[in-house]
Amino acid sequence: MRIFVTGALGFVGQRLLPKLESHGHWVSGCDRDTVDVTDASVVMQAIKAAQPDAVVHLAAISFVPEARQNPALTREINVGGTRNVIRALQESAPKARLLLVGSSEQYAPVSPSSGLLDETTPLLGVGPYAESKTEAEKMALEASAEGLDLVRVRAFNHTGPGQEPRFVVPDFSRQVALIEQGAEAVLRVGNLESARDFLHVDDVVEAYVRLLQPDVEAGAYNVSSGRATQIGEVLESLLHQTETKISIERDPSRWREADARVGDSSRLREKTGWRPTYSMNQIIEELLHYWRKRVRQDREKPER
Repeated sequence: MRIFVTGALGFVGQRLLPKLESHGHWVSGCDRDTVDVTDASVVMQAIKAAQPDAVVHLAAISFVPEARQNPALTREINVGGTRNVIRALQESAPKARLLLVGSSEQYAPVSPSSGLLDETTPLLGVGPYAESKTEAEKMALEASAEGLDLVRVRAFNHTGPGQEPRFVVPDFSRQVALIEQGAEAVLRVGNLESARDFLHVDDVVEAYVRLLQPDVEAGAYNVSSGRATQIGEVLESLLHQTETKISIERDPSRWREADARVGDSSRLREKTGWRPTYSMNQIIEELLHYWRKRVRQDREKPER
């Protein structure tokens, strides 16, 4: 297939493009430096030139605190950008499948002892990021009623080498690596009681590749492991992998009430045969190895 990816240079996009190519697809993409998704005419030109059989719409503000700091821009990109992609498809590639990438943040957080969230769970997430993603999904649903081939993804937390350290698992891993190299032996944390559903980015990419297949039924799909991991467990695993004595310090700027979002991916598994392949321990080990190497490389760079 001819596949067009927005947000192609982002964390997931950089993994997705080579994966699609390895499956024999013709892949093109854009990022903010080449196509501004908030510019309807530019998006129209890009889609018209690509003539895709499918589009993966990754371009978004995806970091919740950043969205909170700039809600107007978040809505402009996450909602307005999606609107422009949909209109371009309706005009220039009406038979293409749209894989609209949403988030577990669209679900309201529940207590850590609650059960799994499935695709029928109401989308009651609060805040500029969650609300923009839900608004974009509702808009796409309206287009699907008019014939758009739409797959709505709600991706739960995913991480791996290359993810920015403003996200919790790479943040903790980077802090440990820096401490091992002589930084102050204090690791700063938020609420360790919260639980999340963590996946490796490569497992998420594999799910997207499968959902692009034309014979896979359209609709909503959770991409999730179904396992709850407390943030404290992530920290404990990292501390077990270092011989350096590290103190833990609560950072008020990171603190929020304990909550959980853990997803039921039964529909994805049934329709595509997808299964996550990485354990949480493997994810943490890989990230710590990545940050140890990166911190060493940064320290060895000659000063200019």
